[in-house]
Amino acid sequence: MIWIKWAGLALAALVAVWAVLALVGGWRWQQRTAALVADLAAARRPVAGRHDLASLAGLPPPVQRFFRAALTPGQPLVAGVTLSHAGTFNMGEGADNWKPFTSSQWVEVARPGFVWDGTIRMAPGLPVRVHDAYVAGEGILIPALFGLVKLTEMRGTPDIAEGELLRWLAEAAWYPTALLPGQGVEWSPIDDQSALVTVTDGGVSARLTVRFGPDGLIASVRADARGRMVGGTSLPTPWEGRWSDYRRQDGMMVPMTGEVAWILPEGPKPYWRGRITALTTRFAD
Repeated sequence: MIWIKWAGLALAALVAVWAVLALVGGWRWQQRTAALVADLAAARRPVAGRHDLASLAGLPPPVQRFFRAALTPGQPLVAGVTLSHAGTFNMGEGADNWKPFTSSQWVEVARPGFVWDGTIRMAPGLPVRVHDAYVAGEGILIPALFGLVKLTEMRGTPDIAEGELLRWLAEAAWYPTALLPGQGVEWSPIDDQSALVTVTDGGVSARLTVRFGPDGLIASVRADARGRMVGGTSLPTPWEGRWSDYRRQDGMMVPMTGEVAWILPEGPKPYWRGRITALTTRFAD
C-alpha cells in the first residue's frame, strides 16, 4: 500500500505545481495585457464629429446603402469599442481540431489599433493565452502556454503589421463609422454588391474586398493574401471573414457572430467561429 501513498503524494504535488503555474502565468499575462492596452491608449488620436448623410455623396452605391442601413443620421462617430467573445478556434493545420476560447478586445479607431487577449482551452486545466494586436503601427502575435511559456513570438515585421491591420479593417463592422469618408479609409467601386476598401496607417496599408448582403449590410470581407503560419513559415494565403446576426447596438447595426477562414485550393478552412458576448462603444466627444 506504500506505493498508493506515494502516488497520492505525487499527484498532489503535480496538482500544486499546476495551480502555481496557472496562478503565476495568469498574473504575468494580465500585466502584459495591461501594458499593451496602455500603449494602445497612448497612441490614441482625437475623434470628433457626427455622421452626416451629405458625406456619402460620391461613394460607390453599395457603400452608400451600407451606411444608410447601418448608421443613424446625426449619430456621433465611434472613437473605440471594448468587446468580449466566446467561440471555438481551429488549432489543426491539417485535420480540424476545434478548441473553445474566450477573449477580450480593446479597439481604437484613430490611430487604428486593437489588442485581443484570448484564452484557448487545449484541455481541462491547460490554457494557451494569446495576444493578437496592432499597436502604434506594430503587429503582434504571441501565444503562451499558461501565459508563461511562449510558443512563438511574431512582431515588428511588415508582414505581421499588414496582417493585423487587415484584421482591424475586417472587424470595422463592429465600429462602422470608422469606414466613413474622412476617417482614413478609401472606397473604390467593384460592382453593385461589392467594393474595395483601403486603409493606410503610416507605412502600413491593408485592402479588402467587401461584399454586401441583400439587407445592405456587410456579409463578408476578403483579402487576396494574409500571412498564414504553416510549419513555422508565413505563407500568403487568401483570407475571408463572414458576418451574421446583425443587431442594433447604440444606434448602429453590428454583427454578433462571425466566421474567419483561409481560402485554400481544396476549399475554405475555417479557423475562428465566435460570437460577441459584450460590446461597449465609446463615442466621440
